[in-house]
Amino acid sequence: MRKHAFVYLVARIAQAVLVLWAAYTVTYVILNLLPADPIALILKAKGTDVSSVTPAQLRTLKQSYGLDQGAWHQYVTMLFNALRGDFGTSYTYDVPVIKLISLRVGSTLLISALSIVVAIVAAFLLAFLAAYMRRPFLRRFLAALPVLGASVPSFWVGLLLMQVFSFGLGWLPSMGMQGWKSLVLPTITMSIPTGALLAQLLIGGFEETMRSQYVTVARAYGLGRGRILISHVTKNASLPTLTILGLIVGETVTGAIVAETVFSRQGLGMLIQQSVTSQDIPVIQGAVVLAAGAFVLVNLAVDVIYPLLDPRIVLHSKAKG
Repeated sequence: MRKHAFVYLVARIAQAVLVLWAAYTVTYVILNLLPADPIALILKAKGTDVSSVTPAQLRTLKQSYGLDQGAWHQYVTMLFNALRGDFGTSYTYDVPVIKLISLRVGSTLLISALSIVVAIVAAFLLAFLAAYMRRPFLRRFLAALPVLGASVPSFWVGLLLMQVFSFGLGWLPSMGMQGWKSLVLPTITMSIPTGALLAQLLIGGFEETMRSQYVTVARAYGLGRGRILISHVTKNASLPTLTILGLIVGETVTGAIVAETVFSRQGLGMLIQQSVTSQDIPVIQGAVVLAAGAFVLVNLAVDVIYPLLDPRIVLHSKAKG
């Protein structure tokens, strides 16, 4: 048993490392295929032009940013530096990328965590109500809400919330980082696509579980619909949602870019948006690796925890071995 668990864990860690390497490499290749001159971008951020500097100054600038070598040499050097947590210096801000990200990531993590909590609570509540309702048209109506939430663009939701609650009612600030009230609208904006994704999976899981044999037995023993849902259905129907936690992380990164841009929050999402616009390659590279790292860690945690919650996975793995 221990041997199987050790092999399983090593395989998952190796897979996680491979995903991180692939994310870094693909990002490096794509960014270096862009028709942009890094030196010109750096000088533009400093308020000058390539034509106004001497060849000696250009050589010094290339050396300081590690751009004086070939593409392969740059890749290897940057990869080994990234393993030490060094993603270079931002072209736009002229500060180390890791410092720039560390200053911005706290705000994004806060609204990301809040949005995930809101999304989980809303998704479970919606799925529970859809399963509890006896009238088919009410169940169909509740089941259609996640589809609507997933299809509506996040930026449109953010602008609508801003129009109603900021400009219309004046209850909440429309932008900036002004205490807890400024967290409400970005959190709701980010939670809608994530909650819709979770709710779709949970509603399907609840419906399938309600048709299972042990639920029929529970009904035969006289248990009410509500108790069956709470005691028997919720746990079993919720297990598959663990497998999409990585997708939720991806939705959170995307949602942070939209929400922080719409509500002018100086977080990681806004930094990514600004860096893409200015083609700040080191910052984009660092942000992609950070997002991939979060994705990998969440999926690695799921791979480790899932067999503890559902022992059938371990038995299936042993049977295949």
